[in-house]
Amino acid sequence: MAINTAFIKSSSTILKRPSDRSIFLAAAIGFPLIVVIGFSQSYFSRLFFDAPPLPNALVHLHGLTMMLWVVFFIMQIALVRIKNVRLHRTLGMIGAGLAAVVFTVGLLTAYDSQFVRHAAPPGIDPHKFFLIPAFDMALFALFVGGAVYYRKRPAEHKTLMLLTVFNFLGSPVSRIPLGPPEYTMVWAFGVPAALALGFFVWYSVKHGKINKVFAAGLTLFLASLPLRFMIAETETWLRIADRLAPR
Repeated sequence: MAINTAFIKSSSTILKRPSDRSIFLAAAIGFPLIVVIGFSQSYFSRLFFDAPPLPNALVHLHGLTMMLWVVFFIMQIALVRIKNVRLHRTLGMIGAGLAAVVFTVGLLTAYDSQFVRHAAPPGIDPHKFFLIPAFDMALFALFVGGAVYYRKRPAEHKTLMLLTVFNFLGSPVSRIPLGPPEYTMVWAFGVPAALALGFFVWYSVKHGKINKVFAAGLTLFLASLPLRFMIAETETWLRIADRLAPR
């Protein structure tokens, strides 16, 4: 009788356990959609229509690796939904290698863009602007590394992977005309921050507790948004940037 009672309670717990499938499905649809909309003019139109060519092959490589990462993210969510965990884990190891390529190419592209081609928005010092994509890549590496470390703990693993999405939303969102151009930075960072914070609140309420790893990752992400601008204004960073600049 005790065994049957325990079994019933265990089964009830499993049945009532909160499911996060809907929010990750939304991420699998929304992430690529925002990327396509954001880069439709500056990147995708140049591939298929008569438009000014991209600056160099490095930009193409960066675009390719980022698109591969988006496809990888969608595939991983799809595999979990169809309960093919074995293939999900196998591809996860391949994804770790892809993440290393995304990180390396992303940093090289940011360096080429700001230190070589000086492609910052008008009125902004390229050496200061470099810290925006540099922080994005650093956080991406940290979140993916954490997701690999916690690969056997689903809650931590999937929320860290979701943070990589919020971390990369700033660039495509900044290219979507949501308001006056002078407020581009506000919505470029405000939209991802609001989405990340909103999901954290939803996730915490639904599960009835705060996931410490998720909370730490979110705090780091939110803190990085103003921090990169603060560091960019320091004399220390400007001296470092001057040494990094090609001669």
